[in-house]
Amino acid sequence: MSDYVKASHEGAAWRIELNRPDCGNLVTPEMIGALTEAVKNLPADAKVLVLTGKGDDFCKGRDPAAAPEAGSGGKLPSALQIREKVGNPVVGLYTAIKESPVPTIAAVQGAAHGFGAALTGCCDIALAGEGSRFRLPEMTKGLPPTLALNAVDRVSAKGVAYLVYSTAEVDARAAHAMGLVSLLVPDGELQSQLGKLVATITSQPLDAVRAVKEYLKYSPFMDPRGRADYAASVIAGVLSSR
Repeated sequence: MSDYVKASHEGAAWRIELNRPDCGNLVTPEMIGALTEAVKNLPADAKVLVLTGKGDDFCKGRDPAAAPEAGSGGKLPSALQIREKVGNPVVGLYTAIKESPVPTIAAVQGAAHGFGAALTGCCDIALAGEGSRFRLPEMTKGLPPTLALNAVDRVSAKGVAYLVYSTAEVDARAAHAMGLVSLLVPDGELQSQLGKLVATITSQPLDAVRAVKEYLKYSPFMDPRGRADYAASVIAGVLSSR
């Protein structure tokens, strides 16, 4: 585990914290690997996973000084090398978060830019302080942010298009309106509101918590009849196991 990624838990609630507050929690490839490992290794009795960032900002993006795509010795890496070193690890993290068997919560303060905005969009729930700010700046460098787009696929298409093409920083209210944020709270109440939500989730039976996560993950891709049948099967499975 990287020194810049801290995992801890209180009962069935697990927390993964980005721990580079001096630079707005810019992430390195090593941190992406540590995040993925932590997400994938949740214990069987975990009921919720919270992602946070230490300090004033949630995450200002990936650290450009540590980007492997920069190459060395004047020779540009191949497309395959870039995909293996950059694309696959990032997509692997986003996939691990989405496929977590328990609900995931992003608690966002300050800036959530690039990778930070994508992490927010990956999670099932995002609580954000009213002073938080969101941005997808990749197009300022001529780079299509397809990795981030893969992460925020549950956000409105028009909202995502605006973030990408404008490269503008939007406030928390705009992020909430487009579906990137679930709930806005006063900045000073972010941790208390997070604590209440986590306490509510962890008070529920583990099978019910996991069943809801499973239903929310798969049902959007089903036709109406299949979705109805699946809903009935999920509740029947939970009740019959008690």
